[in-house]
Amino acid sequence: MAWDFQTIRNQAQKEADSICDNTSLESFRIKYLGKKGLIPQVYASLSTASKEDKPLLGKNANELKNFISGLIEEKKLSVKDTINQSSKSNIDVTLPGVANDLGHSHLLTQTMDEICGLFEKLGFIVQEGPEIETEFNNFDALNIPSNHPSRDGFDTFYVDQVDPGDKDKKLLLRSQTSPVQIRVMKANKPPLAVVVPGKVYRPDAVDASHSFMFHQIEGLLVDQDIKFSHLKGLLTTFCNRFFGDNIKMRFRPHFFPFTEPSAEIDISWEKGKKDWLEIMGCGMVHPQVFKAVGYPKGKYTGLAFGLGVERIAMLRYGIRDIRLFYENDKRFLEQF
Repeated sequence: MAWDFQTIRNQAQKEADSICDNTSLESFRIKYLGKKGLIPQVYASLSTASKEDKPLLGKNANELKNFISGLIEEKKLSVKDTINQSSKSNIDVTLPGVANDLGHSHLLTQTMDEICGLFEKLGFIVQEGPEIETEFNNFDALNIPSNHPSRDGFDTFYVDQVDPGDKDKKLLLRSQTSPVQIRVMKANKPPLAVVVPGKVYRPDAVDASHSFMFHQIEGLLVDQDIKFSHLKGLLTTFCNRFFGDNIKMRFRPHFFPFTEPSAEIDISWEKGKKDWLEIMGCGMVHPQVFKAVGYPKGKYTGLAFGLGVERIAMLRYGIRDIRLFYENDKRFLEQF
């Protein structure tokens, strides 16, 4: 096949002169240098050319390829300059900049961090545990009997997987952060002081004060000769630092299976008024809990406490509906 190289060069030059963007430049490159382009076709014709014509055909093919490549490189630069110039012409440098919105920690995260930070300053270590727990850690080890109402299917989220350590029992979504206490005590010997933040799950009907998922912070201190006075002093210090020195506190007797004696703590801001608000439960670790984790009888004593993060945040900031924490309404979240 005879090739008119001068005509091809003229045609390529004409087409290159009309290129004004990257799309047309790429089409031009494919037409001439692509796998099925004109230049590969010229090289393919060498196999059928005569011995006399091959040298000249090969020389012209190389020159044409270099010429086309040069046009492409030139157009790359000119197209880039054109795009940059067009971009500059569309920018008004006198307009004010548009800053990206920066996010921040959710109010519940802020509250948990602050509470844990206060206890860390008192010598506690933050620990976390799995949200899918065994019945042993969530109930049995905490001295909660098998006939306790909280173990009923209406009060606990059970999952369709059995406990690997006890095939007769199912796994569940933890209903409290207390199972982490069991995990910590089984893995460590006293003295120990831990605070445990995290999500917990209970099948409660959602309303202004209840949610099927919420957050708790659990605390545990175990050593020799720990007394209720240590518990009272510790939690009084925490409440004064978190709520302020002007609050009043009272410890009210209560019952929890995993502590003995047990108490609930109420606080009040207004002197002379009888408005008390419950903020947490607490008590001395029950001997049966120590037995469940393998601690020697009578050797250690401990204190434990637990509080709901949502309730604490609602009291502190005057929030009356727990659902506001989970609705992702920026008008609410940006206030904190």
